[in-house]
Amino acid sequence: MTQAFKGLEGLCRLLILAAFLVLAASVLLQVFARTFLATAPVWTEELTRFCLIYIGALGAGLSLRTGDMVNVDLLCESLPGRLPWLLRLTSAILTALFAGALLSAAWQFMRVGIRQTAPSLGWRMDFLHAAMLILFVTLGLWALMRVYEMLTGRHDGRPLPVSEEL
Repeated sequence: MTQAFKGLEGLCRLLILAAFLVLAASVLLQVFARTFLATAPVWTEELTRFCLIYIGALGAGLSLRTGDMVNVDLLCESLPGRLPWLLRLTSAILTALFAGALLSAAWQFMRVGIRQTAPSLGWRMDFLHAAMLILFVTLGLWALMRVYEMLTGRHDGRPLPVSEEL
């Protein structure tokens, strides 16, 4: 199971890199066009927005995986004994349940986009709306992986050291 998650992690990182490169190229094109050309392409702003949404959708699960997700652990980590571990486990379980509960709504949201197109790019909006489905699937999978690793003793749920992230 760990190999499958390592593959998913690599795929997510690769897709985030691709989205970031497309975003950078789009912004650079917009800046170049506004500076040196008479008109700038209108679709670059929309493409940039799409890339940012996908970076967030793909990165949320990875942030949970590495412990980089925003959290307030001052109180949690000051508790005695196994209480911090129990709170981290409860948080991972609730995250998985929350993501699972929203899958149906994300699927319906994506299906609505079939009938819509992006104004300047002309792309079907289900392509963009799929980011919400990807968000909840990856977030739920990473939360379940965290629960599994915590229950089997492979990980205590604390943020991974930088050396283990790469």
